[in-house]
Amino acid sequence: MPSSIISLLASVSKQITIYLGSFTLIAGVIGGLLNIVVFLSLRTFRESSAAFYLTVMSIVNVGQLLTGLLSRIMSSGFGIDWTLTSLFYCKFRSYCFNVCASTSMTCVCLAIIDQYLATSSRVQWRQWCNIKVARRLVLVFVLIWIIQGIPYIIYYDQVISTTTGQVTCIITNNIFVQYTTYGNFLAFQKILPICITFVFGLLAYNNVQQLGYRTVPLVRRELDKQLTVMILVLIVFAFFTNMPYTVIYIVSTTAQFTQDPVLSAQIQFATLVTTYLVYIYFAEV
Repeated sequence: MPSSIISLLASVSKQITIYLGSFTLIAGVIGGLLNIVVFLSLRTFRESSAAFYLTVMSIVNVGQLLTGLLSRIMSSGFGIDWTLTSLFYCKFRSYCFNVCASTSMTCVCLAIIDQYLATSSRVQWRQWCNIKVARRLVLVFVLIWIIQGIPYIIYYDQVISTTTGQVTCIITNNIFVQYTTYGNFLAFQKILPICITFVFGLLAYNNVQQLGYRTVPLVRRELDKQLTVMILVLIVFAFFTNMPYTVIYIVSTTAQFTQDPVLSAQIQFATLVTTYLVYIYFAEV
């Protein structure tokens, strides 16, 4: 009975990977490229700092789908794992995925902070909302994530099992494993962005409610409302697609839940489903 449950979950997981994964990849890449074209083609968006953050986010989201989701579909769906046949790809995939994921969440945070400042009643705060500041901030944070990701290139390696003889692409440093799990992933890519977007989302929403009582040009007021609503919807969508995976990820790191083979298979299946929720977020924004 337990073996049949495990086999069933494995079969369903493979079908989800092939069909849902392929659909998410195709729709996400096309949608991301269309977002980039729209943001770059309209002058109103080209001159907006918030739109610039969203443009960069769309670019790195496409990068995430191509480096993360594509290889997952090939390995889990079709049994073709490029990380096992190429040491370069073993290191590059993890490095590129990490840089893109961190940059994407950073851009979400910067976009909502930008809209909070743009809709503020204080003139000195609104002055920080310009395209020059946005470009400098993105450049600084991208450089930070590029440098922060260097250990992925160093510590990811192909390891041959002494018992099975199979090759796996894993982190070979235990300290870096802990940092990746609890520091980089949970803190920097999940918990911290969720807290920042939640706080500044509420503040920006409150500012938007007060826009009608201020002397602000109509075009600027409507643009701020449009961008703020767009980003707030994005934040809500990000919360409901990222939080389930965060919870399952924390549960999967607990040893008592991985000792029972059936329970372990169920957790792996839940991890797969919630992982695709995260990819749907990157595909839809």
